[in-house]
Amino acid sequence: MSYSLFSKSFIFTAREDPKAAECDSQRFLLKGCYLFMLSSGIYSYLPLGRRVLEKISMIIRKHMNSAGAQELLMSALQPIEIWKKTGRDKILEEVMFKFIDRKKRTLCLGPTHEEVITEIVRKYASSYKQLPFTLYQIQTKFRDEPRPRFGLVRSCEFIMKDAYSFDGDEEGLNVSYEKMLKAYRSIFTECGLQFVMTEADSGAMGGSVSHEFLVLSPVGEDILFYCRGCGHYYRQEQDCPQCKSKTEEKRMIEVGHIFKLGTKYSAAQNAVFLDRQGQRRPVVMGCYGIGVSRLLPAIIEQNFDAKGIIWPEAISPFDLTLIVLDESLLNEAISFAQILEREDIDTLIDDRNDNAGVKFNDAGLIGSPYTAIMGKNYLHDGKIEVEVRKTKERISLSKEEFINFLKEKNNEKK
Repeated sequence: MSYSLFSKSFIFTAREDPKAAECDSQRFLLKGCYLFMLSSGIYSYLPLGRRVLEKISMIIRKHMNSAGAQELLMSALQPIEIWKKTGRDKILEEVMFKFIDRKKRTLCLGPTHEEVITEIVRKYASSYKQLPFTLYQIQTKFRDEPRPRFGLVRSCEFIMKDAYSFDGDEEGLNVSYEKMLKAYRSIFTECGLQFVMTEADSGAMGGSVSHEFLVLSPVGEDILFYCRGCGHYYRQEQDCPQCKSKTEEKRMIEVGHIFKLGTKYSAAQNAVFLDRQGQRRPVVMGCYGIGVSRLLPAIIEQNFDAKGIIWPEAISPFDLTLIVLDESLLNEAISFAQILEREDIDTLIDDRNDNAGVKFNDAGLIGSPYTAIMGKNYLHDGKIEVEVRKTKERISLSKEEFINFLKEKNNEKK
């Protein structure tokens, strides 16, 4: 990535709050030109939103690959016959988009991919020597939600990271599951989230064990009960067994869910392998999902103020918004941004012919971790005025001091 000029960028912020917004995250994503709402539950990711998605995806890929998972990409179109094998054509019927093609085949737009990945593995894995392995993808899913709500929190079309582990026995599944638990903690921490992990119901996915990763938010659709005394969360309302304090209801957004599926899908779809004794056995599976697009509102719900978004440094579309208040300084600002580019620092240069108030308001709305100003002070003494978005701390630095400051922050981020 590199520097961008605001005047040449597809960024058209709104002065007024959008009427369609149901919550703060949706309001800022629409107002800040991150999203375009085509219809209820259907959104396009504009360049700013796409940059955030890409940074989140890079974090996910880093930790999934470190855990030994391999990336693939499966078809969104799925024949309904594979769903009939598991019986989930009926279980998920109400949310499944189905249609008939010109060859009279009934197809669906994939709401999830357990059946597809099992078909793939059934074709290629036939011996214990090929196990274990974990496959994952980052891909769009489709669900005919009866009530899309809160922007990307619950939409009809959304981006997921779904991973699937394949082992020869339960002991192997336990190892794979623990690797994913560790990876998920690292992913959500790096994305700047404060999250809760709790045991959960497996629901329509099936399997024996599952865990959810949840983020506190007033627009969350899950409910946990929190104890102020000892800080524990519980699924059921109760007097806290740890410290006997009373629990209180907290609404949460689910951002990740992992499952020990066992042989639910492999047995139904005949995905079997030969074990060391030459016996045919169904592979043992785990499933691990992250709501990639849902992370945008979840992160914003924890990181905003009256001005707009406060992006965590690792996923902000730009590391720095550089406001130029004197047109004679534009070339110098570009040269400065090119120096920062060599340090992997992405800069949005606000070179627009607008007043200072408009530029400051948009910087707060877009939410880069740092806002820098080149204006009268820079002309007078060569000092750049810097504001830290999260803490509102203001400092005055020379170019060299600012470069070192950003390099230090960038190294901390890595």
